Amino acid sequence: MSEPFVNKVAESGLITIDLETYYPKGETAVFDLKEHLFMGMILKEKDFREALKNMDWSAYKDKNVALTCSADAIIPVWAWMLAATYLQPVAKEIVMGDEKELHKALFLKNLSAIDTNEFADKRVVIKGCGETPIGDYVYMEITKLLRPVAKSIMYGEPCSTVPVYKKPPGHKA
Repeated sequence: MSEPFVNKVAESGLITIDLETYYPKGETAVFDLKEHLFMGMILKEKDFREALKNMDWSAYKDKNVALTCSADAIIPVWAWMLAATYLQPVAKEIVMGDEKELHKALFLKNLSAIDTNEFADKRVVIKGCGETPIGDYVYMEITKLLRPVAKSIMYGEPCSTVPVYKKPPGHKA
């Protein structure tokens, strides 16, 4: 008689975290101050204020907005602040930077919402090789979040992992 199949991965007590779960969702938009520069180089306060005041902000409603200036111009600090005062009531989130920086900030915000207590003294596998490209910074950030609480952190798939961290015996967080 053959031995019954034993799923050692299921019995191992490993908790797998799929970082795709925290991938930013929602529509994005870019608000580019370049569109408000005089001669493509200078921000005129009076004209800028008037343009923002008369703008239809509905295009940014419930979107994640990258607030940027794609022109090589010196933008005064108050201009970023003023644009944010108009965007904040309608946008879901505003990040100063381009779309790539927006994506990064949203991803990190999603990770920061993780209740790390769920992983206290647990063996955690950070899933690799998914459908969605995940930046290296995300793996580093999840490691920073979990290291103080997890018993161990591994990378890969439960059947084939690379050890990343193991809490020393007797070590308390």
